[in-house]
Order: sequence, then structure tokens, then C-alpha cells
Amino acid sequence: MATATTIIGWAASIAFLAIALVGGYFMLATRRISVQAERAVPASGKFLQLGRHNIHYADEGQGRPILFIHGLGAQLHHFRHPLFPELADFRCIALDRPGSGYSIRPAGFSGGLVEQAELIARFIAKLGLERPLVVGHSLGGAVALTLAENHPEAVSGLVLLSPLTHLEDELRPEFRALYIKSPLKRRLVAETVAIPTSLKYAPQTLAFLFSPQAAPKDYGTSGGGFAGLRPSHFYASSADMVAIELNLGAIEARYGELDLPVAVMFGTADRVLDYRLHGEPLIGRIKGLELDLVEGLGHMPQFVVPQRVAAMIRRIAAKAFASERAEGQ
Repeated sequence: MATATTIIGWAASIAFLAIALVGGYFMLATRRISVQAERAVPASGKFLQLGRHNIHYADEGQGRPILFIHGLGAQLHHFRHPLFPELADFRCIALDRPGSGYSIRPAGFSGGLVEQAELIARFIAKLGLERPLVVGHSLGGAVALTLAENHPEAVSGLVLLSPLTHLEDELRPEFRALYIKSPLKRRLVAETVAIPTSLKYAPQTLAFLFSPQAAPKDYGTSGGGFAGLRPSHFYASSADMVAIELNLGAIEARYGELDLPVAVMFGTADRVLDYRLHGEPLIGRIKGLELDLVEGLGHMPQFVVPQRVAAMIRRIAAKAFASERAEGQ
């Protein structure tokens, strides 16, 4: 009996040591990759303290304000390089949502749409932006819609690029690795296997996001892709993924309340969000909606057709800011 107990004890010790060694290896690999990622894409904007949040943002140009809200797992570079030069006569502001890029995500922040919209409304007020036109991509589109519903006084119009607008019946296979409900498990995964695995499968991820187009060759740097190879970024993306279901059902039930210029652009070949589920159902629900379906385009219109995106933004900006002037008069 003693011998059996001793053998079991040794086996348990060896197993624990093996787990510790493997975990340690992945933690070191994660740290190395993260340091390289921060060198490749350093914080290059400004910071704004909002309570426990420290928001990293880019603010360029003069003129009427346009605020850009990025999607799941992204950051402000998804707009800064492809769109800011196309809109140089506007004041363009893009922020990193909490935990993404270089914005701090404080403990207790769920990442629910209502909570994110509330923070962005505070951001708009703190910067003194005068009812900006808001551009949201993917999950950022859902945040923008929530902002317009809950804080209509803060927004003059919306441009939504490949937006998330409706809850889907089941979790897509491509998103299962991000759907981690336990904060503790999410932190353990973020600090160990998530980043090396993300790096290993980066080509497949980019193909999923951009297909049928190819990702820009400099996407890792000018597109900010390398910034996602950090534990804090993975943790935020996972938390945001889980938090979608907190509010989206209630938000989509109120689309008929929107009373401002709204335009949506979707690619018919989008593999991430299907325009038949997230674009076409908005017709008739949002008054005066402009829907632009781009044949053969994937999920990243701002990178693939930036001039077309900028033209849509200009059209809606003209309507939104003209309407605002009329109200003021």
C-alpha cells in the first residue's frame, strides 16, 4: 500500500512539474512575442483619463469631427492609415476600446454594449466633440448603434461598416476559442497559449477576415495587426465576445427609434458577418437607411475600398451636419 501511495505521489509530482514547465514555456513565449509586438506597433496617440479608464486615441486634422470605433480584436489603426488621409478636411478621431490596443481595461468592466457606449459618450464630452459623425466597424457598429440609441444628443449620424447588428442563433466555429466565460480561465489562456497560438494561425485568421481579398502586406504594422499579440488584448477580445449577448437583443429591438442619417456598407462575400443577417434586415427598420452592398467584398472595406468608404462617410456627414445646422437655426 505504501509503495502504491508513493508511486501515485511521484506520478502526481511529475505531472505537476510537466504542467508547470509547459506553462512556463508558454508564458515566456508570450512575453517574448508581446515585447516584439509592442516594438512593432508602439502607442502612437494620446491618452485621456476617464475615471479608471485610460483611453488611447489618435486625433488628427481640422474641421467637423468624425469618431471611429473599431471591431472585435482590432484597434485604432484599422482606421488611421486607410481612412484618415482620405478625410483630411475633417477632424478624425479613432480610439482603442478598453483593453484593445493601448487602452486600459479596469477590473469589473464587462464590455457590454451599453457600458461601452456610455464610456464613449463620456469620451466625446471630455474631448468637447460637437456631435460627431460616428463610424463603426463590425462589433464597433453595434457599439455605435447603442451609442445613438442611448445617447442621441452625442451623435449626428452613423456610418456602419460590416456591422454586427443581430444576435445569431449559435456561436460560429471561428469564434469558439474567444468565447471563454470564466475570467480566471480567460486570464490563464491569455497569459499562456493564446498569443503563441494566435501567431501560429495568423495567416488563417487574416484569410478569414479579408477573404476573398488578401490582407495588405503591411497589415501587421500600419494596420496594427501585431498589437493584437499581447495578453491584455486577447483578454479584452474574449471578454467583449462574451459580453455581446448581454445587450444586443435589447439594442436590436430599438432600431426603429433611430432618427438620424445612417448608412451601412457590406460586402456580399463577407465571411465574418453575413449581410443577409446583419445588413438587409435593417431595411425598413431604420428610417432613411442607405445600404451599400459591394459585390465580392469581404469584411474589411476600409482597407480594400477606402475611397468608396470615404465617399459614403462624406455623403452622410453632409446630411448629418446640415441637419444639425438646421436644428440650431
